[in-house]
Amino acid sequence: MKKYLGFILGIILVSVGFELFILKANIIYGGVGGIAILLNNIYELNIPLTVLVLDIILLILSYFLLGREKTSKSVIGSILYPLCLELVSLLVPYIPKIEVETIVLVVAGATLTGIGMGLVLKAGFTTGGTDIISQLVSKYFKKTLGKAVFFTEGTIILLSIFVLGLSNFIYSVIAIYIISIVIDKVLLGISSSKTFFIITNKESEVKNYIMNEMDSNITIIKSKGGNSTNENIIVCIVSTKEYDEVKKGVLNIDSDALILITDAYEAFNV
Repeated sequence: MKKYLGFILGIILVSVGFELFILKANIIYGGVGGIAILLNNIYELNIPLTVLVLDIILLILSYFLLGREKTSKSVIGSILYPLCLELVSLLVPYIPKIEVETIVLVVAGATLTGIGMGLVLKAGFTTGGTDIISQLVSKYFKKTLGKAVFFTEGTIILLSIFVLGLSNFIYSVIAIYIISIVIDKVLLGISSSKTFFIITNKESEVKNYIMNEMDSNITIIKSKGGNSTNENIIVCIVSTKEYDEVKKGVLNIDSDALILITDAYEAFNV
């Protein structure tokens, strides 16, 4: 039940972000929504209806070319998303109009869209649309899904230069960048800790600093370097606010220390 609530909330947020901000800024971020905006600018078509028609066409293609299993994951989102767009569009006239700069619309719309898409993906669904095209490109042109998505969405965005102009294209790129970051934050969470992997010739001093001065636990991993020398890797997890202090402290002890630092999104019993 929880994943379905997350999915529905995600669809609502994507729809609100699209209708209240993205559409008003007249920018695109790819997807069938982007195609619908382009077609609306040329032929003044109803956007929710255009999205629905495109989604249905893509679902039919998906069923015959990708199979029933992959298509099933896109059916609900493909139908629910345009319906939600239509409902939100009906409410727009009753929402007080606030005049703001385009960049504000872009940031607000992209943030809401990123949160919504993140929730949809986290629930194991998609909003359909060009996700299907990307899978088709990946399958029949032997490209990785990442490259296929880049090609599909990139083509739609490039077309916006000819229809919406260069400035709107730039805003679209900004929107896509924000959306991608927010989606990652929703899926992975915000890193509250950092993991340090340290190789040093002053192992005892570094261990003493981390354990006694920083009051953090450590783990020693036995390793073998490329030149066949045995080395110990000191591993420790510290809070993000202590990250800079620990890094400077270790380098003050051994300026030649090899340090690898990664985000730790979840850490238990540290």
